[in-house]
Amino acid sequence: MAVSKVHGAVFSTASMPVFACLYEKDLDFQFIPVNMGAGEHKSETFLSLNPFGQVPALEDGDQKLFESRAITQYIAEYADKGTRLTCPGKAKAPLLVWKEVEAHHFDPVASKLSWELVIKPMFGQTTDPAVVEENEAKLCKVLDIYEARLAQSRYLACDCFTLADMHHLPNLHYLMGTPVKKLFDSRPRVSAWVADISSRPAWSKVISMQKQ
Repeated sequence: MAVSKVHGAVFSTASMPVFACLYEKDLDFQFIPVNMGAGEHKSETFLSLNPFGQVPALEDGDQKLFESRAITQYIAEYADKGTRLTCPGKAKAPLLVWKEVEAHHFDPVASKLSWELVIKPMFGQTTDPAVVEENEAKLCKVLDIYEARLAQSRYLACDCFTLADMHHLPNLHYLMGTPVKKLFDSRPRVSAWVADISSRPAWSKVISMQKQ
């Protein structure tokens, strides 16, 4: 892979996994900040990269990709260095399953909680307690399934860290600073898993990007 250009935002939960994936694969990349507050993601230039006007977008040579999970899958498959991020052999099947679980069961609920408890207060908006209560109940059901799964393997897909784990990190990062943290802490295996994946050096580099 050539030196990639990543168009995104450091606080975007969609951009952050792409940064993490590139760091895990030990790849150099050029970060091109997109000022969403100024509407740069709706500009003609950016829409040529992602017609939906959402970050992130990746340029890798003549390849132009958008959608966070598609980008990380591409990086994981075509970069032959760094962390594997996929499962070998038959273990690939559980990876496919748990990537879907993150996308369709964890992310919708966790994103709503992050919005209500972190993003809204950041912009002076009022949190809706009913939405929080509803999604906390939904998250509990997901985390109960995770607790059972993590009794079978160290990580969600297999015994090695993969894309399925990595895509949880942005919402986990935001939720660990809210009262929702107790839902993770009350489940020993989930709590240990969160601590494990959150302490990865690649993820620390993503958090450092936010502090610059």
